[in-house]
Amino acid sequence: MNLLTNSYFVLFLIILIGFIIGRIKIKGISLDVSAVIFVALVFGHFGVVIPKDFQYLGLVLFIFTIGIQAGPSFFESFKKNGRELALLASVLIVSAGLITFCIFYFLGIDKNLCIGLLNGSLTSTPGLAAAIDATGSPLASIGYGIGYPFGVIGVILFVSFLPKILRINLKKEEDIYKKEVLTGFPEITRKYFVVENESVIGKTLGELNIRFMTKAVISRIMHNDEVIVPDPKIVFHKGDIVKAVGTNDALERVKLLIGSETEQEIPSDNNFDIRSVLVTNKDVVKKTLGQLNILETYRATVTRIRRSGINISPSPSAKLQFGDKLIVVCHKDTMKHVSRIFGDDTSKLSNTDFMPIAAGILLGILVGKLSINFSSFSFSLGLTGGILLVALVLGRTGKTGPIMWTMTGAANQLLRQFGLLFFLAAVGTSAGSSLVETFLEYGIELFVYGIAITLIPMIITTVMAIYVLKINILTILGTLTGSMTSTPGLAAVDNLVDTDAPAVAYATVYPIAMVLLIIVVQILSLL
Repeated sequence: MNLLTNSYFVLFLIILIGFIIGRIKIKGISLDVSAVIFVALVFGHFGVVIPKDFQYLGLVLFIFTIGIQAGPSFFESFKKNGRELALLASVLIVSAGLITFCIFYFLGIDKNLCIGLLNGSLTSTPGLAAAIDATGSPLASIGYGIGYPFGVIGVILFVSFLPKILRINLKKEEDIYKKEVLTGFPEITRKYFVVENESVIGKTLGELNIRFMTKAVISRIMHNDEVIVPDPKIVFHKGDIVKAVGTNDALERVKLLIGSETEQEIPSDNNFDIRSVLVTNKDVVKKTLGQLNILETYRATVTRIRRSGINISPSPSAKLQFGDKLIVVCHKDTMKHVSRIFGDDTSKLSNTDFMPIAAGILLGILVGKLSINFSSFSFSLGLTGGILLVALVLGRTGKTGPIMWTMTGAANQLLRQFGLLFFLAAVGTSAGSSLVETFLEYGIELFVYGIAITLIPMIITTVMAIYVLKINILTILGTLTGSMTSTPGLAAVDNLVDTDAPAVAYATVYPIAMVLLIIVVQILSLL
């Protein structure tokens, strides 16, 4: 039996060799997981082909996990940078269209062949479908086949080497990006205050509604050397010491309301417990701290929420997410009850429910098949666009009734890597099977034109993003791969960085680029 005819054997052989080669560093540069597609190209050239089923299985898993991860921050990012990223995607697609126009208008290459070349160079299957429909010519498919191999390889090489060419330290850029994210979440600190203002003396904590008035949390009170856990019925007396937790602005408001700051600290009390509690109970996910009312019920106070490495000041309107880490202060006797409310079960963070994953992917496939008909052409999101859109919405939603759409970071990473490897291996063998034959049939000229359509728009877009719009390189890399509708390109970037910035940018521009390219194809076919 020839093992090279066994799809499973060849698939994992390509992945194994790809990982070995990907770990080789030359002057600090390595291909990492992207090496898998180059190994697959070689295997494809020698007639080894991974079945398309593996490609589509890998694609749906990779895109779904990307969307689920990017969902919570995608919509905020779109509000913040949507116009700029849409502009960059437009620049890339329009410049690619203009280059294509110049090739068939001034160089005399068949127009239908060039339109196919455009879609292959931008690796757009929906664009190819629009090209075949608009031209009615088999030359569109041939052009696509010529442009596609370098369209796949070129984007991976461009985004992989761009930081090195520009001498940009990705680690520093990640730190800058994280600091920008943190500006929306000011640092949480703690201070002590003396009750001095006549307006608060003799009033209860409930009457003052300090959390609402100041956005800070009162975690402990000391009256006559007795440490007290906050309770709505506690009365403030002159000279009481109050410990407050919140942002600097919130603590300044506490100072104005209660009295001056003091260096005197409230000592710890053996009767009280301060504990980190995990939110793993599905029943409290998406509920606010105000709805849970643990202060009234258990005299327990949440002093901060830690989410995705960020400390968030708790407020009655703060909605809980699965996996949040809460700092809780309460009496030792009631801590177990409070922990039970939130779940605090670390084993649940390692469990993955596949029902929401399957349901989400099915819904994405159905959405991708919906077609919007215009007078001159029809448009659908396709497999990638449908799954990406649904995953973004589900990631943002987080929970519907008892169904949790989000998954733990470890589970997301495993499924994403699994899908990515299958996808790269199948795409590589498919492109490699026709690479040399197409080159021999059509010569180097068309390949050069395809390379130009792939690289020149990315160079123009990069220059504009860096020097005109001054966008972070992480967002630029995601914008480039999304504008090129290049999932392998995103895969390469995803393995270079440790933030979701590229994935969010990719998700932002991908549907815009897909629609624009279809419009450009329609315009070119009419010229």
